[in-house]
Amino acid sequence: MQHSVTFPSGTVDYLFQASFSDFLGTCDKKHTVLITNEHIAKLYPALFKEVRTLVVPPVESSKDLQTIARLAKDLLQVEATKKTMLIGVGGGVITDIVGFLAAVYMRGVSFGFVPTTLLGMVDASIGGKNGVNIGMNKNIVGTITQPKFILFDTRFLDTLPDDEWSNGFAEIIKYACIADAEMFEELSSNNISYYRDQDDTALIKLIERCVAIKNRIVLEDERETGNRKLMNFGHTAAHAIENLYELPHGKAVGIGMVIACMISIQVAGLDKTALDRLKKLLTLYHLPLRFNIDAKKAMDLLKMDKKRIDDTIDYIVLEKVGKAVIHSLPFDVIEKALIQYDSSN
Repeated sequence: MQHSVTFPSGTVDYLFQASFSDFLGTCDKKHTVLITNEHIAKLYPALFKEVRTLVVPPVESSKDLQTIARLAKDLLQVEATKKTMLIGVGGGVITDIVGFLAAVYMRGVSFGFVPTTLLGMVDASIGGKNGVNIGMNKNIVGTITQPKFILFDTRFLDTLPDDEWSNGFAEIIKYACIADAEMFEELSSNNISYYRDQDDTALIKLIERCVAIKNRIVLEDERETGNRKLMNFGHTAAHAIENLYELPHGKAVGIGMVIACMISIQVAGLDKTALDRLKKLLTLYHLPLRFNIDAKKAMDLLKMDKKRIDDTIDYIVLEKVGKAVIHSLPFDVIEKALIQYDSSN
């Protein structure tokens, strides 16, 4: 199934229930370069035999300017030109790297994504935001450029480790919290095993539903000057926690959503039962509720967040499950919430 969405910066073809192997059989191999990570290259060697391929380590630390510089040199060595299309095959690290590299190599070349993780399929590959890290500051250098296509081949999920399923469901739970109360109820009635092992159709529908929510928000605000910030629910604290403690992204987002709900109760009138419901849902999808945080160190990183304005930061809170809003919060409110969360562990 295929459909297209036109954003201000370009049109994206969404290829659902597609075969990447079949796609490679039709692409212009002379003008194609695949970029993947070592893990995917070893799991699926046949996919990379006939097309020029560049490989990076499968770690968050690959998302830096040194990697971009090395890949640019590699592209020159394989004689990549303005006609070359880069295709990122992997999770969120790969899509960030490839999207950023494509935007700056020769001042811009075409690119597409083949996300291989659940998190990549429902979030990281969608929306055109691509960035790399500077030290412990996540995505502080980046671009907003749409890929030409995103191909969803769910057969890649057959080799996805259990932890990566949990990571992906953290982002799905985020969508439910900010924009889809019905999805929240559906998720609460099921679990990872249901979507992974029992009902492939339900999983595909869930992926398409998440893509539709994100596309709707991005269409309204591609440059993230307004409501696109809602996608950051749980992420402001999560990015600091993720980098301080090298937690997987989804686990950090789960903790970040708990903290955001604690703040929501104080500043947005969120019913306290919503926090309990969220905690039950996170547990159902094997995401941690408890983690010891150094509030001061976390705040030092938060103060470098892109959403900071002077001594405040745009923080995403819930008025109710399914409805998120943006609040400009002073740092002391956030720090108190971090201390409160830490003391409750």
